[in-house]
Amino acid sequence: MDNTRRMMLGAGGALVLAGFVGGGMALRRRAAELADTEVLTDPDGPLLGNPAGDVTIVEFFDYQCPFCKRGHEELLALVAEDGNIRLMMRDWPVFGAPSVLAAQLVLGAASLGAYAPAHRALMATEGRLAAPQIRRALAGAGVDHVAAEDAFRRDRTRWDGLLSRNAAHAARMGLQGTPTYVVGTTAQSRIFRGAVGSSTLLRAVAQVRAG
Repeated sequence: MDNTRRMMLGAGGALVLAGFVGGGMALRRRAAELADTEVLTDPDGPLLGNPAGDVTIVEFFDYQCPFCKRGHEELLALVAEDGNIRLMMRDWPVFGAPSVLAAQLVLGAASLGAYAPAHRALMATEGRLAAPQIRRALAGAGVDHVAAEDAFRRDRTRWDGLLSRNAAHAARMGLQGTPTYVVGTTAQSRIFRGAVGSSTLLRAVAQVRAG
């Protein structure tokens, strides 16, 4: 049994992929409420940017999503320039087993204190992924993929719980694909489906700050 299959064993992978099925119109109307109360505040969600920022941007993403990868550096630049944005990346691996493996290994890297370089390395890849390519990309960023895999297994309850919650939120919000962005605070939020530019996100941040 290869490493990819071993990493996929258990309920976590199936629960993550199940999130691809969205809800109906009634559930979509609850999207903003769910974003306000739950999506922005998950304690296990990896954070980039300013952890104490006054506005949060959440991105539901997949490491094989070309639009997620194409806009990621622009998103990081926006967050860095602003200086007061919490950026929470929520894995929603809807493109199959390589996406699940990538999410698992990067979350394992998070357990090692290496989330940012592992995440950025995979977001910089091109096209569809396979297990060897994922591991090479991590190694190229100085992340020990074997140690990351071991760390994921040690913290599997935590990380499977996060991935399952991500999938459940996506389904309950009626999301249809990646990327999807939520911009807001626990008081209010705005949701953007599909690829949007930094100008759109900046306007949303300003509107949320203005109340």
